[in-house]
Amino acid sequence: MALTRDFKETVKKRVELDPEFSKALLHEAIDLFLNGDPATAKLILRDLINATVGFERLAEEIHKPGKSLHRMLSASGNPTMDNLSLIFESIRKTLHVKIDTTVTAL
Repeated sequence: MALTRDFKETVKKRVELDPEFSKALLHEAIDLFLNGDPATAKLILRDLINATVGFERLAEEIHKPGKSLHRMLSASGNPTMDNLSLIFESIRKTLHVKIDTTVTAL
């Protein structure tokens, strides 16, 4: 299902008003990737990119075509680990955050 402009604008406005929301989106995307739900993670990542760095600037920063970024972050896209690393690094810098991970026993 395609996102409507209203939804994209709602997410963007929430990110502008609440910096913790953007951190929560990043955290959720990372958790989903690492816990076996890459399709949902990519969709959340798209929302976060649209609301923060933007696809055009991201494409320039990581030296990838914008259309390729859109494709790789679609529900059926298949980004490489190298591309994901570049994307997360750009978002991390944009949000001025440090990403830490922990591993816990089940």
